[in-house]
Amino acid sequence: MTTVLILGGTAWLGGRVAARWLDQGASVTCLARGTGPAPRGARLVVADRSRPGAYDAVASGTWDEVVDFSRIPSHVDSALDALGPRAAHWTFVSSVSVYASAAEVGADESAAVVEPAAVGDEYDYARAKSACEAFLHRAVGDRLAILRPGLIVGPGDPTDRFGYWVSRFAVARDEPVLVPATGGRTTQVIDVDDLASFIVTVGRGSWTGVVDTIGASVPLRTSLELARKVAGHTGVVVEASDDALAAAGVRHWAGPRSLPLWLPEGMPGFTTRDNSAYLAAGGVLSPPAHTLARTLADERSRGLGRPRNAGLTRSEEIELLETLS
Repeated sequence: MTTVLILGGTAWLGGRVAARWLDQGASVTCLARGTGPAPRGARLVVADRSRPGAYDAVASGTWDEVVDFSRIPSHVDSALDALGPRAAHWTFVSSVSVYASAAEVGADESAAVVEPAAVGDEYDYARAKSACEAFLHRAVGDRLAILRPGLIVGPGDPTDRFGYWVSRFAVARDEPVLVPATGGRTTQVIDVDDLASFIVTVGRGSWTGVVDTIGASVPLRTSLELARKVAGHTGVVVEASDDALAAAGVRHWAGPRSLPLWLPEGMPGFTTRDNSAYLAAGGVLSPPAHTLARTLADERSRGLGRPRNAGLTRSEEIELLETLS
């Protein structure tokens, strides 16, 4: 029986990976802080990776596959000390944020990455992920798969970014919806279930290397139009300029009072990366309408009017629409 250790496995993507390994008949152990349950059938080891002895309960066995999602370099370093020699294969889920430039359209895995973070540096997500990768290359490079997803989307997304649009169009119905200027902008996402399946595929085949696990690059206008169609929105779509949104204090990409998926100018490469290596390695892509429909169903189940981690509230949006009219 395949033995799998997931460092995490109780959160969004990690839980899906654990469940898919269980479906394959693997023996799955999830090492996590215990803030959520592991999938039924998996063993949960509650541990804080920042504390000494975090891996004591799993360090005596051997593992056919270790899957790690960490963004903390010291966590990866300590895991390698405890588990590296006992892991036949290691899959690390990194991010396309590690690339040094977001200006080059069509760049692939050969592009330069940012300088890894050093001990004592102020936390920076991209440099931290780069440092994690560097530790792994040195310790288990010949047994290592590094996956670099872009924006992960689909049901259960805790960031609330992708789901904002299909839920907002659904809430608005026949009323106006505010969108950013879409000309020249693109989106590039990966369905959480496609990524989870690929992580298991990589582990089963002991695939090694680096691959950008991303979907097709799609014009932002096309993505928003499809979200509108799936939601059944019949109202007016009001497009605001970058200057108008900035003057109104609307943020790019994520967080409160933002318009998700809207990126600053000068980052055309962030959502136009080459995904041919992912497809060649067996990666699949769900139809965007399918992902949006599943996302909308999830948004409805969680409440379309609930407080969100990203986007404008409907009242903020209406106020801006009145200001811009």
